[in-house]
Parts: sequence; structure tokens; C-alpha cells
Amino acid sequence: MSAALARSLSSALYHRRRLTLALLLGLPLFWLGVVYCGSLLSLLANSFFGMDPFTGMVKREFTLQNFVDLAAPANLDVILRTVAMATAVTLGCAAIGFPIAYYMARYTRGWVRAAFYLGVMLPLWSSYLVRVYAWKLLLAKEGVVNWVFAESGLSWILNALLSIPVIGGPSLSISTLGTFIVFVYIWLPFMILPIQAALERVPQSLIEASADLGARDAATFRKVIFPLALPGIVAGSIFTFSLTLGDYIIPGIIGDSSLFLGQVVFLQQGTAGNVPLAAAFTVVPIAVMAVYLAIAKRMGAFDAL
Repeated sequence: MSAALARSLSSALYHRRRLTLALLLGLPLFWLGVVYCGSLLSLLANSFFGMDPFTGMVKREFTLQNFVDLAAPANLDVILRTVAMATAVTLGCAAIGFPIAYYMARYTRGWVRAAFYLGVMLPLWSSYLVRVYAWKLLLAKEGVVNWVFAESGLSWILNALLSIPVIGGPSLSISTLGTFIVFVYIWLPFMILPIQAALERVPQSLIEASADLGARDAATFRKVIFPLALPGIVAGSIFTFSLTLGDYIIPGIIGDSSLFLGQVVFLQQGTAGNVPLAAAFTVVPIAVMAVYLAIAKRMGAFDAL
């Protein structure tokens, strides 16, 4: 393209703002509206269809039977188990991630902060499956974690945890507790970074003003720092909660035979071939996240993203 043609084209686009906007956003909006939202709406439409019990084919006749089936005890158990795990993982990530993010934001500078960023981001650069299978080996009965407990004489603590009915099992790699540990490890960076960004935006002048007014460190943290960091915590929880809600790989590798929502969708769509019921199950995390995002927006979480 010659310089004269480039100048004339630039001049023409400069005076036609709508055309420029259409050229810039046309392809992304087509992808979002047609490819992404279109396929999602097509999937959700299948949730209102049924299955022919003889042919196994989808009957394109309106029915709410799939949503009635979601209320079955076994399906409700899956939904509640998944939401409970997502909540526990979110709380665990917040409890571990906040001190790390706080230290990064308030006490690190230069290469030290860069090293912290590298440490937080480095696991995301490796394969997701490699990390999960590595934890499978670490948490196995013959793994490093069990060996550390045995060598330190603390096996009784591990055995006590594994004997708890709901979270325990034969070993950490075959228990709900092990699933929780791996979930927290995998999603922890998504909690640390939004909190750290929110804490960096806390003005130092507010902290100094609080000290000048006679507030102790604990009071300053409780009444100044934490309220301003809360949007970052909620923003991080959006990632940890939603990612746990839809994940089916970690529960399939780590943990017992208890099913989660992602696994049920995969099994119904793939193994059983019941696309309408699988689509109905996908409505559950969408509905849960819609409510969650509405609450998060009211708490100012999107300002910290």
C-alpha cells in the first residue's frame, strides 16, 4: 500500500467514525454473537427437548422433563456437592491468597516483586494435566506427602483427616480432601492477582491518616485496607468459583467416585448420548453464576478486574 493511498484511507476512516467502529468490532462481535452465543443458545435450546426411548434420538418437542429430572435426589446431590466444593475452594484460595497478595502489594519492590509475580504465574505456564497428574502422585499412599507425614511422626494427623466420613478416603489422592487441595493449588493464582491489584490501589495516605487518628494496625486493616481490598477478593472468587463449578478433569483424576456437574455433563453428552439432559445440567452453573455475578457487581468486583 502506497503512502498516498494509506493517507487517503486514513482520512476517509477518520471522518466516518461508524464505519471505522464497524470494521474494528465487526469480526469480534460476529464471533461473540454467532459462534459463541449462538452455539450456547443452541445447546440451551436442547434442554427443552426430549429423548426417544426406542431410537435414542433427540425429539424436538417442547418439554420440561429434563428440569424435573434435575430435582431427582441423585442429581440434586451432584449439584449440591459441586456448589459446596466451589464454595470451599473459593474460601480456601481467599484464605491462602490474601496474605500472599498483601505481602506482594505492601512489602515488595523491584526484583523481589518480580520474583513473586514469577512464582505466582509460573504454574500457569505448565500443562494443566501435567500438574494434576503430578499431584496424583504426590498425594498417593506411596507419595511424598504421605512419606513426609510418616517421617515426621505425624501420620496420626493424616489418618485422622482421612477417617472423616465426608472428606476422607483410603488416601489423599482418593478423597474429597485431595480434590479440594488440588483445586486450590490450580486456581490460587486467579485469586492472588486480583487481590494484589486491589491492594496496590489502596492509597498510602489513607493508611497514614488512619494512623494519625490513633488507629492501631489491626483497626486500620479492618476498617480501611480490608474494605478496599474486598472488591479484589470478590473478583478473584468469580474465577475460582466458576472454574471449580465447571471443571470435570480434576474430580476425574483426584478423588473418589463422587460425581460433579462437569463430569455429569460429559457423561450424559458423550457416553449416554443424552444431549437434552446434559444441556439441562449446563443451565445449573449458568444460573448459579448469574446470581453470583449479580452479587459480585453490587460489591464492586468488576472495578478490580
